[in-house]
Amino acid sequence: MLYYLHNLADFFGGFNVFQYGTFRMLMSALTALLLSLFMGPWVIRQLLALKIGQPIRSKEEVHKLFELHGKKMGTPTMGGVLILASVIISTLLWARLDIHFIWLGLFVLIVLGALGFADDYMKVVKKNSKGVSARQKLVVQFGLAVVVGIFLITNNDSGDKIRNLFLPMIKTPVMDMGILSLGFFALVMVGSSNAVNLTDGLDGLAIGCTITVAGSLAIFAYLSGQLTLATYLLIPHVRGVEELSIMCGAMVGAGLGFLWYNCHPAKVFMGDTGSLAIGGFLGYVAICIKQEFVLVIIGGIFVIEALSVILQVASFKLTGKRIFAMSPIHHHFELKGWNESTVVIRFWILSIIFALMGFATLKLR
Repeated sequence: MLYYLHNLADFFGGFNVFQYGTFRMLMSALTALLLSLFMGPWVIRQLLALKIGQPIRSKEEVHKLFELHGKKMGTPTMGGVLILASVIISTLLWARLDIHFIWLGLFVLIVLGALGFADDYMKVVKKNSKGVSARQKLVVQFGLAVVVGIFLITNNDSGDKIRNLFLPMIKTPVMDMGILSLGFFALVMVGSSNAVNLTDGLDGLAIGCTITVAGSLAIFAYLSGQLTLATYLLIPHVRGVEELSIMCGAMVGAGLGFLWYNCHPAKVFMGDTGSLAIGGFLGYVAICIKQEFVLVIIGGIFVIEALSVILQVASFKLTGKRIFAMSPIHHHFELKGWNESTVVIRFWILSIIFALMGFATLKLR
């Protein structure tokens, strides 16, 4: 919306700054940060008034972990609404609204946010411990990914490039996936959505890693949208995709604001309302800028968390033995004696290292 103020540059030259993506990305982040900081106390009060508190699994289910996390029972959850509201408002203010990537990104956030909200509502308000069934979640997630994929590959501006499969450190596309790209997009978005959801188990863990990943994707999106820079760096150029850096910037700002209230001891949790939407959005951005495999690198913490669950379940079913004391893996380290804050901060450090590894792929081509 504010982008169009650059048309007034003939009356006052200062308005010209609104056309620059870097300026709008920074302002988007700042706007989302301020929104989340100022709306945070009100959102927390509303959640407390509605008695939307985090349920904790029984001591019989989680044993020692109950002793570590039992005091968190009743902490407001569904705080993801604060993140999503801040990102959406900031995006509408600072992004170009004539770019389809923006509207698709908002669509992804709203649909997955609604799915997570329904799951949290059923668990907390309706006291249904299972919430939305895993099958129903997957149907919505895969359906959304297919709808988004169809729109992307049939769009004249991005269709041909979006269908291509790119690998880090390889200059040219590996193949044109054609209709198979829809399945690939679904795997990326669904996998990313659920991986962030699994990571959201300790105060500040998921949102801290989200800030790192979203910030990295913001830079990749900006570079991919600039023909000169993309050509120099030998990365895919997709016209208009640089506007997604505005949304990613907003996610960074909203994440920082939310972390203010979510750091240990947390005053609010994002719940599935936030984690499912954030993960799906990160996957969507990676698809649009053709950095799906780079997302695996910079989102290394999310990948490790998801893999720990897969390996734990597979090992128990095949051998009857568990690999970890508990999965996801952040709980394994807790049960091994690490303090919660120690686990979180060390995982943040690893997240930064993974992000730097992702940026290294820009020159290894």
